[in-house]
Amino acid sequence: MFRALRVRNFRRYASANLLSLTGTWMQRIGQDWLVLQLSDGSGVALGLITALQFGPALLLSAYGGVLADRYPKRRLLLIAQTLMGLLALVLGVLVATGAVALWHVFVLAGLLGSVAAVDVPVRQSFVPEMVGPALITNAVSLNSTIFNGARLVGPALAGLLIGAASGNTAPAFFLNAASFAFTIAAIAGMRTEELTPSPPVARGRGQLREGLAYTSAHPDLLLAMGLAFVVGTFGFNHQVTIALMARETFDLGAEAFGLLSTCFAVGSLSGALLSTRRSVRPRQRFLVGSAVLFGACTVVAGLMPGYLAFAALLVPTGAAALVFSVANNSFVQLGVDPQMRGRVMALYFMCFMGGTPVGAPLIGWVSERFGAPWGLVIGGGVCVVAGLAAAAWLAHRGSLRLTVERSPVRVRIRPVVPSPQVRTVEEELSRQAPGQQSL
Repeated sequence: MFRALRVRNFRRYASANLLSLTGTWMQRIGQDWLVLQLSDGSGVALGLITALQFGPALLLSAYGGVLADRYPKRRLLLIAQTLMGLLALVLGVLVATGAVALWHVFVLAGLLGSVAAVDVPVRQSFVPEMVGPALITNAVSLNSTIFNGARLVGPALAGLLIGAASGNTAPAFFLNAASFAFTIAAIAGMRTEELTPSPPVARGRGQLREGLAYTSAHPDLLLAMGLAFVVGTFGFNHQVTIALMARETFDLGAEAFGLLSTCFAVGSLSGALLSTRRSVRPRQRFLVGSAVLFGACTVVAGLMPGYLAFAALLVPTGAAALVFSVANNSFVQLGVDPQMRGRVMALYFMCFMGGTPVGAPLIGWVSERFGAPWGLVIGGGVCVVAGLAAAAWLAHRGSLRLTVERSPVRVRIRPVVPSPQVRTVEEELSRQAPGQQSL
């Protein structure tokens, strides 16, 4: 389960990343709660801040993929992590001094999303350079485990911290800014001779088009990216729906919001740990089935009438979300050539996160107009329909079929000490069933 941690560079990176991502989740909870405070509980404003944070992925992720294929990924990560730490520090100072306004949060979220749009494809394509091709699937799963381990601790810690500070979100932002120092130190201290960098791609025209052409020539990659777009757009909006369920449906505070996010993270961590056992590329039918399962769990969670029932359903929903996410990520990583990995992973994350600027405000509007549960029901229902449509497409192409076959049962029992009686039984069975395995 933890075999990729035997690699020193990845072990140091993963340990530091756990601390940094815990701070990132604290900032996300603090940012969402700050927006609700400044906008008088507006679901549209909450969806808009999410859109601004993920919207730049539509414009900049592809360029980030080109940079990842051209330049040393380690150097790019150092620059990106430093910038994200500085942005968190600026937001913390604005809140602490009382000068923060809603537009400040919008601008900083957009800047953070712009840096992350370059950081994500670089970071994802850097994983194989740390661990090698044989450990990619395990390393991707462990990254998701770390991500959701941080999600398990970060939201609850942020909720308690904000509650203890009487609603002040500044401590969460300051802690996140400090957490980036650990990742920067781990990346800077790597043993470069133990990395296995892919050959750099020389500067040239048409490299973005080359990535698009490569992806469009592989139907399996198109399937994964199509599912990623639909699920990412309509299903992965729990930062909006959970916040609105806590505040509007159950009339609870930041502590309850943090605990609901932690319940989702418990399931996500379980799903990520289950995924670490996989050592081969997932099948297409597994991607489809996990997307349908996630959508169904989201719909059922939205139908729960009380706080405790909703919290309990967030656990399997989080598990299904991460099983799908890890499988889809591994499927794409293991299906591309090393020289194309940066650009293809950039396209993948454009699909996964690029729909959020549309999906998050839309789900926020639905939740505000008809009630927070409807945001979950409609978003999950779209994921179920998309999964079933993908299954129908695979069946039409002949990649997915159900067959029932009858075959002879073949059993071989080897005695410890051969005996004349055993040889007699074997000869008799051979005469009765010629061409079959003997008993």
